[in-house]
Amino acid sequence: MSVPAFGLGTFRLQGQVVIDSVRNALDLGYRVIDTAQIYENEAEVGQAIAASGIARQDLFITSKIWIANFARDRLIDSLKESLGKLQTDYLDLTLIHWPSPEDQVPVAEFMGALLEAKRLGLTRQIGVSNFTIELMQQAIAAVGAENIATNQIELHPYLQNRKVVEFAQSQGIQITSYMTLAYGEVLKDPLIQQIATRLQATPAQVTLAWAMQQGYAVIPSSTRRANLQSNLGATTLTLSDADMALIATLERGQRLTNPKGIAPQWD
Repeated sequence: MSVPAFGLGTFRLQGQVVIDSVRNALDLGYRVIDTAQIYENEAEVGQAIAASGIARQDLFITSKIWIANFARDRLIDSLKESLGKLQTDYLDLTLIHWPSPEDQVPVAEFMGALLEAKRLGLTRQIGVSNFTIELMQQAIAAVGAENIATNQIELHPYLQNRKVVEFAQSQGIQITSYMTLAYGEVLKDPLIQQIATRLQATPAQVTLAWAMQQGYAVIPSSTRRANLQSNLGATTLTLSDADMALIATLERGQRLTNPKGIAPQWD
């Protein structure tokens, strides 16, 4: 897979909180860190990475271009600013965070600029986030499916996003699941809890393993070292076909992230 299966998300974490989360995660063996320009924590993430002393080539760092920086003459400059904050010469993966509201900047323009950033060595891979099938088709037309490493989307047992997944996978585009634990909602689900008890695992481990077994990358976040350590256990947990089928029945179209004025017309 072009995107590692398991990493650390930093959404909503700022200041000392994100520094501690990244520091603890790296100390526990995490090597994949996901951030974004709009999270306003790139500098702190960079600080924690630098303090860890881990060699850059052993890390996989992802950030995302915010909608204000989509214009061709702005995108690369904004990426360079992100690199400065993260204290690195390149990103492993750079994503378009959301589609341009009302198509103010055409997909071909920002994808072209992102591909240019890749050619310049500012990022190893490029991709998209929160893209519908139609938007993925436009991105593919602009830069080719082979240049789109992933589509990072909200995906959890209550929103399994099957149409988008099926199209992305048919084009060789990997899915990265964000909010895999649905803000902790699925951890209270009786079915998930039942499977977890039987497997002597946590509900979080079961849910993360369910996503990874389908080929999705996951980026759970936590501010607690114990949870960060526990979540790592998902990488060695295997669910049976029967358990996978049971979790598939939890689909209910429950979308948690739908920012007004930014979100596209979902599939």
